[in-house]
Amino acid sequence: MAKRGPYGKGIERREQILEAALHTIAERGFLATSVAELAEAVGLSQSGLLHYFGSKEELFVAVLRKRDEIDVAAMGDPTPEALIQLIRRNTQVPGLIELFTHMQAAAADPNHPAHEYMRLHYELGTAGFAELICGIQRAGGIPESVDAEVMATAFMALADGLQSRWLIDPSIDMEFYLRQCWTRFTGMTFTGD
Repeated sequence: MAKRGPYGKGIERREQILEAALHTIAERGFLATSVAELAEAVGLSQSGLLHYFGSKEELFVAVLRKRDEIDVAAMGDPTPEALIQLIRRNTQVPGLIELFTHMQAAAADPNHPAHEYMRLHYELGTAGFAELICGIQRAGGIPESVDAEVMATAFMALADGLQSRWLIDPSIDMEFYLRQCWTRFTGMTFTGD
């Protein structure tokens, strides 16, 4: 049931802003998108837009959370192949990779709004991927000698590092390197190989 009244309208307006920001940043790039343009896209002033988020940085963190929400819904069952597909989809929206990379660097400051987002992003992502690896181990697909947490941490770091490098050199075949890493760590190949 939809929320009614000012609170429900505020939530709806916030979602409109996030959708517009996702589209604009994906299409134009993070560095080429201003808060003024985002505000204009949804018929608000800059201060009116930021009223829904508190600050420009919190707006951009909210955009990343919304992107995560969409990615999780699109991924379906978490598998190594699904992660590769996600990386492939990300190449279609380089502006969002740009945004993630900038917020990732800013998150080194514990007072930055992106700090807690990134901490949870990595904590939950690594735990989920480690759980997936443990499930594959229980099914006999990956040797028990593979440390699931180490593999999950390394794989996620490689994926993020490759995306950052891809922004600098789009000829980098991220999928190739991720598949190679997975095969070397686990002895398994992907379903598409």
